[in-house]
Amino acid sequence: MITDAPDWERVERACTTLRQAEGGVRVLRSIAWEPEVAQEFFAQGARELPRPEYEPVDTSAALEGVAAARKEIAGDHPVLHWLQRAADGIEGAARMLGALGRPDFHVHSAEIYGTPTGTLRDGTSTPLGLATQLDERLAALHASERPQELQGLDAHELARRLQTAVVSHFGDKAPEVEVVPTLSANALAGPRRIRVRAGATFSERDARQLIQHEAYVHVGTSLNGQAQTRVPLLAAGHPATTRTQEGLAVFAELISGTTDPSRMRRLADRVIAIQMAIEGADFLELYGFFLERTGGARQQAFENARRVVRGGCPGGGAPFTKDVVYLDGLLRVHNFLRASVSLDRTDCLELLFCGKLGLRDIPALCHMAASGRLVRPRFLPPWIADPSFLVAYLAYSSFLNRVDMAPVREQIAAELSASPRITWAE
Repeated sequence: MITDAPDWERVERACTTLRQAEGGVRVLRSIAWEPEVAQEFFAQGARELPRPEYEPVDTSAALEGVAAARKEIAGDHPVLHWLQRAADGIEGAARMLGALGRPDFHVHSAEIYGTPTGTLRDGTSTPLGLATQLDERLAALHASERPQELQGLDAHELARRLQTAVVSHFGDKAPEVEVVPTLSANALAGPRRIRVRAGATFSERDARQLIQHEAYVHVGTSLNGQAQTRVPLLAAGHPATTRTQEGLAVFAELISGTTDPSRMRRLADRVIAIQMAIEGADFLELYGFFLERTGGARQQAFENARRVVRGGCPGGGAPFTKDVVYLDGLLRVHNFLRASVSLDRTDCLELLFCGKLGLRDIPALCHMAASGRLVRPRFLPPWIADPSFLVAYLAYSSFLNRVDMAPVREQIAAELSASPRITWAE
């Protein structure tokens, strides 16, 4: 039975304790590979498994913090459920880092981030099914799509573009944008700095996409979370928030028109590669898979394969499953937004940007906002600050969801069956 209200003093103590515990669990930093790993891989002709080494991570303080917080959060209330999920996520990440380089690392990863074959909220769909369908559809479109934009921006030019955008959006809270020699992705964002990998090249669309994904979402939720002084846990991007945070960031790309088929196919390929690794594919097989998908781009193929096996076993069978969450999270965020509009609960839209949170945490945030413990998020992406287009789009999308496409598709297929494909002269 849900109690009328939690003990807010205990809630605030638990928030602070979990925030401190989360600080001792830095997943991506702990599983990063040194640059020498790639150098040695290519020096050996890309024929031998890489041999990354990981520094042991002392997670005892994090586990002690979680145990202390659990004493404060027993009970049945949405706010307590939120804290319990956060405790589970932080503890799971700590135990995962305690198994670096071993098969158990994958077991903990799967518990935190899920697997390609895990079912989604509808009880039947899976991330692998979504990824496979996207991959097939986008592969079929590849031959007829317009040539991709030229990768005309180097890392320094991209950094200048990003710096201008974040200063305009965040003012005196804008993070510094810097170019770094090594990075697990082309760009990564935090509340104080956005890092761009030296040597990477970008298109104009990439620049717009990174502003939406890294700046408006990841930096925005970090800064808004830091402003929640009575609920400091909202400043922490712990593993229980990853699925929603990445899903929200990819949705931002979609709703702002900055994504493209190649980007969506990259996300799908990562899910497919994780399933390959679970079924035994080693790093060399993953590298070959990505080499074919990237048109022979050796460095990019290496980075993609590395994302799948980092922290786990390069020999196969025990991958890092975090990259499952991008498509999984996208679907969940999109459905949450559609349902919110159809239920006339657009009051929940800004809550998504109050800090680092998961979709299941929204009821807790409603209670905290109603009790005056949350401050309204200051930094919102344009499509939330003025949600007119978003609401119209989602209302229409909710209607389309009820339309049976099978007869429509059959009718149009019949009409187009004898029609020639068009190729415009340049």
